Amino acid sequence: VQLQASGGGLVQAGGSLRLSCAASGRTFSSSVMGWFRQAPGKEREFVAAINRGGGSTYYVDSVKGRFTISRDNAKNTVYLQMNSLEPDDTAVYYCAAKIGWVGYSYSSTYDYWGQGTQVTVSS
Repeated sequence: VQLQASGGGLVQAGGSLRLSCAASGRTFSSSVMGWFRQAPGKEREFVAAINRGGGSTYYVDSVKGRFTISRDNAKNTVYLQMNSLEPDDTAVYYCAAKIGWVGYSYSSTYDYWGQGTQVTVSS
């Protein structure tokens, strides 16, 4: 699976962005998809994950109620809708894919990674 993330940019606090991650390969629909982020000087952090069919989603507490992960298996794409953005959301955002739900919040369990897209939220 090859992943290509896009949609990042500069936005003011309170604004919104939608990230997309396009996947190539036949295994997208059987993959758990996750979004992670890494701010300067910090470790990579789990943000959200979605199961193969899209019926189950999980979020880190700091984004619950503001971010929504979704997927379109017909388009081989996973999305991260980010609303009410805060300066602390500033980071490079990465999409990732894995087989199996176990360990969905741990970056070490993911097999494939996109290149990252920068999100900057100004105060």
